[in-house]
Amino acid sequence: MANTNGTTSDLRATFLGVYSVLKSELLNDPAFEWTDDSRQWVERMLDYNVPGGKLNRGLSVIDSYKLLKEGKDLSEDEVFLASALGWCIEWLQAYFLVLDDIMDNSHTRRGQPCWFKVPKVGLIAVNDGTILRNHIPRILKRHFREKPYYVDLLDLFNEVEFQTASGQMIDLITTIEGEKDLSKYSLPLHRRIVQYKTAYYSFYLPVACALVMAGENLDNHVNVKEVLIDMGIYFQVQDDYLDCFGEPEKIGKIGTDIEDFKCSWLVVKALEHCNEEQKKIIFEHYGKADPADVAKIKAIYNEINLQGVFADFESKSYEKLTSSIEAHPSKAVQQVLKSFLGKIYKRQK
Repeated sequence: MANTNGTTSDLRATFLGVYSVLKSELLNDPAFEWTDDSRQWVERMLDYNVPGGKLNRGLSVIDSYKLLKEGKDLSEDEVFLASALGWCIEWLQAYFLVLDDIMDNSHTRRGQPCWFKVPKVGLIAVNDGTILRNHIPRILKRHFREKPYYVDLLDLFNEVEFQTASGQMIDLITTIEGEKDLSKYSLPLHRRIVQYKTAYYSFYLPVACALVMAGENLDNHVNVKEVLIDMGIYFQVQDDYLDCFGEPEKIGKIGTDIEDFKCSWLVVKALEHCNEEQKKIIFEHYGKADPADVAKIKAIYNEINLQGVFADFESKSYEKLTSSIEAHPSKAVQQVLKSFLGKIYKRQK
């Protein structure tokens, strides 16, 4: 196994090595009688959907665990287990994305066609999503069953999955076709969608996995959860901002929040700051695909200086998060939270 106490690329190589081990175990799972066809299908589905992203969530488990161990070199076993938990989060992410793309009727994901758009896949992707979801307890059972914290891990993944699916539900029912109503959009709604749909599994879950593995009781770390949820909300507001004002070549995609009638932080803030005339234009043109409609919305965003409103939000969020982190009694936990914040503060993509 590569040196895991070395560089980021070493860590990434080690992490990808663990993916191969887990995949091979899953493709030989004794609970199912495999055929060549079924094994090939699942292998192709996994390779297409699981390891293709930035892997930030998964790698964060190892980073966080290392910081909690306060600089002690990790054993090969510890690196493997932390990586396995990281991959469980990447499996969870793959499961959400496969189903999310079907619900949104999306075309591309990570620079390739969405899985359900691949020839011969279609709606078999629904069942593939279910398989991805079911792989998580298989991995946990195989590698953590003897650990004293096994049940805590199962509980954690079940709870975060429930929270994420519930967040997705609020998001979906808020934007039901034919019921487009901007007056429903508010900061509390935006916060609730983001908290449940994104923050729990992207920010809290990796750190919670590391804490559980380090023998901590999550009930003693409610304040850590709160800081990470706030960080997740800050991250999503950045995302909403970059969707409109980011450079497509930097962020790797062309933003479509305006066309998609998204409950974006920008539109909520615009409705707070604009006059009656501008509000009328937003109500009339938001959520329409015509570039002329989109341009009208962006013109208002510029008139009311949303970029300045965002810059103000960003600096206040950073100050608030930093003081919450520094109030934490454990220096090791502070390091974990600071490393997360450092990765996202003032990001351009």
